[in-house]
Formats: sequence, C-alpha cells, structure tokens
Amino acid sequence: MTIQGFDHGAQIFATAMQIFDQFDITIEIGSDFNAYQLLLLEHRSQQPLGPPFDPKIHQLNAENAFWLVARGSDGRVIHTQSMRVLDLKSSNLANHLRESFRDFPPVGPDIDLAASRYRAGPGAQKILGRVCYHGELWMDDSLGAYRGSGLSAVLGRFAFLTCIKRFSPDYVFGFVARSMIFKGLAERLGYMHSEPASIRWRLNNKDRPLEGFMVWMARDDLKFMMTIPLIDLVA
Repeated sequence: MTIQGFDHGAQIFATAMQIFDQFDITIEIGSDFNAYQLLLLEHRSQQPLGPPFDPKIHQLNAENAFWLVARGSDGRVIHTQSMRVLDLKSSNLANHLRESFRDFPPVGPDIDLAASRYRAGPGAQKILGRVCYHGELWMDDSLGAYRGSGLSAVLGRFAFLTCIKRFSPDYVFGFVARSMIFKGLAERLGYMHSEPASIRWRLNNKDRPLEGFMVWMARDDLKFMMTIPLIDLVA
C-alpha cells in the first residue's frame, strides 16, 4: 500500500473475496474505457457511459482511472463503479468545480446546463492535491436478492481499496442525488462527509431541479474507514 501506515489492505481484500463468493458474484477491474463502454451497451443500455469517463473526451488509462463491474452467477453485469484522478495541486476543488461542474452531469435527465449551478461548501475549499472523482455508481435494482444484504457497502469499500492501491489519493469525492442521500447511500458506501445543496441541475420542461450532495473523504478518513471489518457490514 502506498498510504503510509496503511496495513489493512490484504485483510480487506481477502474478506471481500469471501463475501463475493458467498453472493456468487465475480469482480472485474479494468482501465480500457472503450471496452467498458461496450460492456455498458450490452448490460446497462438504459444508462450509457457518462461524460466524466468518456474516452472520447478524456485521456483515461491505468495511471489515472479504473472501472469496476460485478457480475452475477449468469455472467450478467449487476453493478458498476469508476474512479478517475484529478490533479488539483495548484487549485482547490471548489475553484475547479466552479469552472467545470458541468463536466459531471448525471446521465439520463434532460438538463439545462446553462441554468444549472454549483455552490462550494467548506469541504470543497480545502480539497486539493491528488483527488479522485468517484462516479458511474449503478446497481441493478431488479435484483431483489441483494437488497438489504449489505453488498453495496462491501462493493463501495472494495472500490476505495482499489483506489488507494492504485492512486494513493489525498481525497476522494463524488455527487449523490438528494433522494439517494436520504436513503443512506453515501453512508453505505462509506463516505464520512457530505455537503448539501452543492449542485443543482435545472431540468428542461420541469419546475423542480435535481439537487445533489457532494460527498468526500480525506486520506485519514480512508485509512480509518478501512479499519472497519467488512463482515460487520453484511446482513
């Protein structure tokens, strides 16, 4: 592990593999986002690849990004996540997003980008350095067998472990829709900080905007979160 003092990686990995075996799922990790895009067309056609991870827009490779998919026993993709490094050594996340928040839209809604807005909270003001954006989070909601099982928590921790091993980030952040925040998604994934009303997407032909929270963790948060036994998260 590249994070100094981090010594829980092997144990977390082994426990996660046991839990994935218990649920009869397999994990695939890659950095070829052209291949990932084709995978989504086959298995997640209702939600195409989002702009933050589009290989036609960004230069993505093993040094700065990865995707993670989980497959069920029939080989079908049931879960996705991706992470990507942002180099914010010369500016903080608040300044970066003021200029570029429109590069991180949710996939699906018809968004009026010009009328949308980002508001920086106190956390975003101090986030800088080697920062990872966490997105592409999706779980096949037709699979009732996994609902309430705690599997999403394990998959979230496993993605963070992969991020730590590959990129040694100073911070990780993402955006979560308010409706999912109120259902506890950020906590299940392991995020320890959230900033309400940080992003608001104005939808065309709708009066009510789509509001998102920014969730984030610092390096020390990641280290602490990795000390929590995975087995405690599974029903």
